[in-house]
Amino acid sequence: MSILAKIFTLFRGTANEAGQAVVDKNAIRILDQELRDSTSELAKSKQELTKVMAQRQLAANRGSALLDKRREYEGYVQGALAKGDEGLAREVATKLSDVERDLQAEAENVQSLDSSIGSLKTAIRSTETQLTRLKQQIDTVKATEAVQRAQSAVSARHSGANSKIGTALDSLERIKQRQEEQGARFEAAHQLEQETGDGDLKSRLAQAGLVHDASNVDGILERFRKPQDAIVLDGPASADAQKLLAAESLFDKRK
Repeated sequence: MSILAKIFTLFRGTANEAGQAVVDKNAIRILDQELRDSTSELAKSKQELTKVMAQRQLAANRGSALLDKRREYEGYVQGALAKGDEGLAREVATKLSDVERDLQAEAENVQSLDSSIGSLKTAIRSTETQLTRLKQQIDTVKATEAVQRAQSAVSARHSGANSKIGTALDSLERIKQRQEEQGARFEAAHQLEQETGDGDLKSRLAQAGLVHDASNVDGILERFRKPQDAIVLDGPASADAQKLLAAESLFDKRK
């Protein structure tokens, strides 16, 4: 097979797939149109049946008229023979022969029309039954498609909500992690400041009793409980007292 033939085959296959996709996508719309077409054809069949039934009725009327004519001519033949008029009887018999021939033709025509009417009625009943079932099936397919569309929409919204919740949880987890990292950095910076500055040294000297805070509440109360001359000016506490006395003498304008 040549390249061009293969390319042509590819185009035909692609066109067939595209056409089938269009048909599948519009399957219900196509079924509706086919149902309308079939219903229209059924209506036309009923009209044709009406015409055939009318033709049958006309043929039956003609047959009845011929039958009456036959009976009339039969009476004429019998009357002519009764009077011995052979010539008149033969002439009427000739007319009677034509009437009987037409009567037989109309009878055959009516029988043929009756057969056609029976076949048409059977076909129409069968078509009506099939169309009724087809309509029911189309309604069922439509209902199923509507339910599936609703389920698909609900599923899509549910999936979207779950996705958004998952994204929000991930964001919250990242925020918590950043906050924990920030807190750890603050704690590390505080520890580093204590280790490199004199804050940690003062804290350890105070714990050893070598440094006393002048603003210590217990120390202040102790100063007021003891007379001024009873305060011992030795040790770390005396250093604090001396500093306070020096500050007092520096800022006391009454002296």
